[in-house]
Amino acid sequence: MQRATAPYFLILPSFLLAAAIILWPLKEIVSLSLHDVNRFGMLRDFIGLEHFRVLFADPDFIAATWRTLVWTAAVVLGTLIVSVPIALILNEDFYGRGIARILIMLPWAISLTMTAIVWRWALNGESGMLNSALRDLGLINTNIQWLAEASTAFPMQVLIGILVSVPFTVTIFLGGLSSVPDDLYEAAATEGAGSWDQFRLITLPLLRPFINIAFVLNTIYVFNSFPIIWATTQGGPANSTDILVTYLYKVGFRIGRLGEAAAVSLIMFAILLVFTIIYVRLAMREEKA
Repeated sequence: MQRATAPYFLILPSFLLAAAIILWPLKEIVSLSLHDVNRFGMLRDFIGLEHFRVLFADPDFIAATWRTLVWTAAVVLGTLIVSVPIALILNEDFYGRGIARILIMLPWAISLTMTAIVWRWALNGESGMLNSALRDLGLINTNIQWLAEASTAFPMQVLIGILVSVPFTVTIFLGGLSSVPDDLYEAAATEGAGSWDQFRLITLPLLRPFINIAFVLNTIYVFNSFPIIWATTQGGPANSTDILVTYLYKVGFRIGRLGEAAAVSLIMFAILLVFTIIYVRLAMREEKA
């Protein structure tokens, strides 16, 4: 009996610490979302789900929710697609591989906010480096206002999101590729398997657990990512590039509606929780199969 319960006692301190860190703020946010709150965070009357009703009646909130889903899906899937071939190349033995790995990791060491600010300068419609380069190549005749319109601003933000997510994802994939035995490739080559067959039948199945890890972690990070959107457009023009986290910031700290901001944070938490549960169940089903 003691042997069966010993693991639970060993993890109990960590569980209690995690519960204190997570559950107490969650309880406070729930309380804020159910009460009328002044600008200083003082609770007033209990109003139930009124803040949620106001949010779902706000077209900016609905638009920000859909844009958040598009933003997350585009950045995460784009990152995975780009990172796999980069990781495969960096896993090969070639001269200068160490330097190449350092270069691909460097953006990860730089502050995300600073990276976004540099991109904002590069995408400046009048003096940005991107317009200058495109004019020098003869691809455009007039400057493009990259961040002044949602039709160009949001795709560029997605591109920035992919670029800054690649180093972390490549690191995960390189760890997975280093665990694949070379004997498997040698045996496959002996049997006449080509490069594509080796990737499809050996590399991809053995890399799948690491793809799952990268998918879940990137989804959480990107869904809650604030600096890229805020540093480049602050959700503009006219809230057309807002995602939920920037919408929450505006509602809570610019307008001062802390109750509605708390409701937005709970909705974000619920979306991520539902996604995580569904994805974990699907991953466990694949492992059993």
